[in-house]
Amino acid sequence: MAKGQTTVSDFAVAPRRSRSVEQSATQADTGTKPAELPTGQRNANQPHGPAPPRPQAEKPVNRLIAPTEVARRERATTRALQREDSRIRLRDLKRARDRESKHYVNCPLDYDTKTRLQKAALENDVKMTVIMKAAIDQFLKDNGY
Repeated sequence: MAKGQTTVSDFAVAPRRSRSVEQSATQADTGTKPAELPTGQRNANQPHGPAPPRPQAEKPVNRLIAPTEVARRERATTRALQREDSRIRLRDLKRARDRESKHYVNCPLDYDTKTRLQKAALENDVKMTVIMKAAIDQFLKDNGY
């Protein structure tokens, strides 16, 4: 068979499915139009004229991509606003944390006090700053401050 001599009638074509089976099947296998089928292989319940155009509502809709430019823009704007809100909340949390830890007190300690503080921190698995903060807080409470 030469390449230029092949026609549609050279291939076997299955008859179309009934209407109830076709609705439950996927939309992908409805690409063959009745006008393309040879007249000898049409089914009895199949119309002989060209198929009417399908309404827009029956086309499969991809839910990942917004159907219109307005919907895409609206979704992008909503996501951008959510990201902006998250960014602002994170910035505020960082500022609040920095505000709590900004006030430093420098005090010189003698060698014995420093080694005792290091030993207590190591044995209790606590930072030295936590111990010092608790000790200062306890002292201030005991003296009415």
